[in-house]
Amino acid sequence: MHSTIHEQILKTSDVIVVKVGTNVLSRDNGLLNEPRIVQLCRDLHIARQQKRRIVLVTSGAVGAGMGQLGLEKRPSEIAYLQAVAAIGQGKLIETYSQILRLYGVNCAQILLTANDLSNRESYLNTRNTILTLLGLGILPIINENDTVSVARLNTTFGDNDRLAALVANLFQRPLLVLLTDVDGLFDKDPRLPDAKLIPVIENWSSDLMQMVVDTSSLKHGRSKGGMASKLKAAKMITASGGTVIIANGDREETLGQVLSGQETGTIFLTKQYLTARKRWLGFAVKTEGKMVLDDGAIKAIADKGKSLLPVGVLSAEGEFERGSVVSLVNVQNWEVGQGLTNYSLQDVQRIMGKKTSELQEIIGKNVYMEVIHRDNMQIFH
Repeated sequence: MHSTIHEQILKTSDVIVVKVGTNVLSRDNGLLNEPRIVQLCRDLHIARQQKRRIVLVTSGAVGAGMGQLGLEKRPSEIAYLQAVAAIGQGKLIETYSQILRLYGVNCAQILLTANDLSNRESYLNTRNTILTLLGLGILPIINENDTVSVARLNTTFGDNDRLAALVANLFQRPLLVLLTDVDGLFDKDPRLPDAKLIPVIENWSSDLMQMVVDTSSLKHGRSKGGMASKLKAAKMITASGGTVIIANGDREETLGQVLSGQETGTIFLTKQYLTARKRWLGFAVKTEGKMVLDDGAIKAIADKGKSLLPVGVLSAEGEFERGSVVSLVNVQNWEVGQGLTNYSLQDVQRIMGKKTSELQEIIGKNVYMEVIHRDNMQIFH
């Protein structure tokens, strides 16, 4: 009998990153749903017994803190929000630890901010720490460090879907399982009677984002993410060599089905595998600005593997210097890639649209023929 796609993915994935959202973990009143966490821990234990390497990325710190304090609405003031997260984080990891010990499993808490993974050294240190924990038979439990992440300082992930994708991106061939409160990606609003679940996505397209309807994932005001953030995470992982499954974590049997290779939810497949440096460059690094490219330049870098030349740049903005990572977008502002620029913003604005033969006269000595060399670029498909 032929194995299913899901079974094949389980066999070839070196690490399985399971992300569970706030709404899956919490009751309607904001308190942690401990019976649900018991089931989650049981499924993770069974998968570990099958020699699968598991990393858990969990939301719920703010939701747990709200429940502890009797709050009905997510705080908006940043210091208060961080205080609630600090209260909830202790409760959250304590609950996981107590339940996992019943199965003979030790866990370790890792709190991250965006800067921890945008810095190359910290990125590698985080990866090595997780690999060491896995080697010791310990379950790493990861959450965003909400008590020090500040949105206005650009250190927040925005939601734990992106955090989970960045964690999965630490590994060569990860499987990222996003447990949410819907069955997967539907071809239209899932509340409509004729809406159909899409079981497999083989190729990414911008049309997928048009299928997003975020309603139930924000139903209690405790979650920062929704289907849009999950699709962005799926795009990131499939572009860098991993696989993503979005499935309904409200169903107690779902995670067990996923981890045993049964078909459930929506699976997003990949067709390429990247080096660790390319994965870091393309997805973990914070961009300092962006360049808008014409159609010819996009075709050259995306389809032909060419470097980005000045003639293909239409405009540039941001605050970047030589060696910064910038976003590459088309005229519709759809991101097609990221790369290390050979020129500062000021120099790019001087040479954009120009032929390479004109660069010496404009820049002077030490010119680069390419704005971004192909070896320092990651294209998103």
